[in-house]
Amino acid sequence: MNFELVTVAENSRARAGVLSTAHGDIETPIFMPVGTAGTVKGVHTRDLKEDVKAQIILGNTYHLYLRPGMGVIEKAGGLHKFNRWDKPLLTDSGGFQVFSLGDIRKLSEQGAKFQSHIDGSYHQFTPEIVIDIQRTIGADIIMAFDECTPGDADYNYAKKSMELTHRWLDRCFTQFNNSQPKYGFEQSLFPIVQGCTYTDLRKSAVSYVKNTNADGYAIGGLAVGETEDVMYEITEVVTADLPADRPRYLMGVGTPENILESIDRGVDMFDCVMPSRNGRNGMLFTSNGRINIRNKKWENDHSPIDENGTSFVDQYSKAYLRHLIISNEMLGGQIATQHNLAFYLWLVNTARQKIIEGTFVSWKNEMLLKLKQRL
Repeated sequence: MNFELVTVAENSRARAGVLSTAHGDIETPIFMPVGTAGTVKGVHTRDLKEDVKAQIILGNTYHLYLRPGMGVIEKAGGLHKFNRWDKPLLTDSGGFQVFSLGDIRKLSEQGAKFQSHIDGSYHQFTPEIVIDIQRTIGADIIMAFDECTPGDADYNYAKKSMELTHRWLDRCFTQFNNSQPKYGFEQSLFPIVQGCTYTDLRKSAVSYVKNTNADGYAIGGLAVGETEDVMYEITEVVTADLPADRPRYLMGVGTPENILESIDRGVDMFDCVMPSRNGRNGMLFTSNGRINIRNKKWENDHSPIDENGTSFVDQYSKAYLRHLIISNEMLGGQIATQHNLAFYLWLVNTARQKIIEGTFVSWKNEMLLKLKQRL
């Protein structure tokens, strides 16, 4: 994998780059639609490529491990062939999902024991197991196993959690270096910077992960309970110390406003379930603000969903989409999801253009005012 830094914006840390992988190039900054169970829910891979203009999507180690299982995916030849997606893929390590299980998981030095949310069966993730699973899934970019520290953790817990993540990171790289890709192309392992909301811990984590000389670096443990101002502050602290010639991935973030503010602070890659999950519930993101399509005000509004939209689904009317959502018709969630994802990709692609043109900061400030509107 190779990352080429094209330019940095004026009066900003915002960057435009090109990330090259075995399955194609990715122009950054980029948003990555989340395909938890091997699919971006409700959207065909054809539409992801041709309409949404997605350049890379995610798979989830925890969910794919439980169902359909590694035997099925390996026999298919990896996730690329299983779900017919021939562009780059990234898999997370399952750390956040295990963290989210709460009382049905237990952490130790060895790893994490947990119960399946599907059938209650017991399983264990260790750094070694997680690397092996991601080798089998076959994503271009795979993530180190970490503990996702709660946003309200006290200092002592956050420090111990970060140190555990670092010990697990060493084991991840040992297993990665002692194993081989399964499908004839190289994979890249990204460490995850933890440290909760504590500046000194985050700086310490950056110093530690840089020793791996990895192809890229992720920022984890944000958007998990802390305020937005704290999230931006920590993001700025971390990006200031990460290598300039490697991509930076802010995990699980977020709203369109969050993405623009984080691009401004030097982040290159994003993922979040928000555009798809909120879309299924009737929340639309547009360049003029947010729309709750369930509101009665749209019942007889026969104008397009988004007159500035880039997706073919934007030709449907607000009234029609409201009817589908209120009626719990499957197509309603599909249309809303596809619109939102296309909007997110438009947003980061436009940000990239503005960075290259030298007008990112003024454009960002104008966009933020619009994005905060509730239509």
